[in-house]
Amino acid sequence: MWYEIKENFVIFTIKAQPNSSKNKIAGILGDSLKINIKAPAVEGAANKELVKFLSKTFKVAKSEIEFVSGETSKQKRIKIPHNELVEHFITTMQET
Repeated sequence: MWYEIKENFVIFTIKAQPNSSKNKIAGILGDSLKINIKAPAVEGAANKELVKFLSKTFKVAKSEIEFVSGETSKQKRIKIPHNELVEHFITTMQET
């Protein structure tokens, strides 16, 4: 499963694709949410861009987004606060 809901937060399993033409959610890939990131995977630039992108997408503070695992890997687990936008996103992705 590409997400896990725990109390007041959600953990997404993400496959990050750095060096993409633009930041976007590319869809579900196996048990992961594939996200394209513009920044290269150099000195944490892609991770910073990923956090910024998730923050804007789900309207949460960057400080509330944290890596559970995979900070140096393409496969990451990221914890974000559970809100209505996140819930709507999960529902929409399951319908596709």
